[in-house]
Amino acid sequence: MLKVGLTGGVACGKSTVGEMFVARGAHVIEADEIARRLMQPGEPVYEEVVQHFGRGILAPDGSINRRALADTAFTGGRFQELNRLVHPAVVAYQERWMEETGAKHKDGVVVVEAALILEAGARNHFDKMVVVTCTPEQKIARFAARQKMSHEDARREVVRRSAAQLPDEQKARAADYVIDNSGPLAATERQVDTIFADLKKLAAVPR
Repeated sequence: MLKVGLTGGVACGKSTVGEMFVARGAHVIEADEIARRLMQPGEPVYEEVVQHFGRGILAPDGSINRRALADTAFTGGRFQELNRLVHPAVVAYQERWMEETGAKHKDGVVVVEAALILEAGARNHFDKMVVVTCTPEQKIARFAARQKMSHEDARREVVRRSAAQLPDEQKARAADYVIDNSGPLAATERQVDTIFADLKKLAAVPR
């Protein structure tokens, strides 16, 4: 088994690249999806987040309104507080998942897609690190399309969220592989082909 971290800046295309890895046979989990599961009503993390940030972050059905939580955390300068509540549980979950998946697929490539691997000091949890990049304007355009918001609102949000992350250049320096997702998808596919072939070879080497 080879443990791979997949990261990059806001709206750089991490999920798209993750889907490409899945299509080639990798086993991929998204840290954001783990966080969603852990913040469901009744989960310990849910209780901690609501207690810490207040019931104003809740939707009418009692679930956490993730946009309201993000607004509270980012606007109030409380992003690190949120990370301290959620991140340890997310890391524990993804560690269990990697071990369980690796036990079933001895020569498999298991990938955790997460925005804050490097910021959280979790680089040593992985054998290899893949960083996805694109241009700042592409991030804004993609974020606007994804969130269905205006270009200017998307620009403000991307800038706000990026402030909580390492610059792309610094992420790239910590990577074993960098995928430039600023061009057509076919170009990204070719990069993923090359990288995944290498990862498969490494996964087959006994440790």
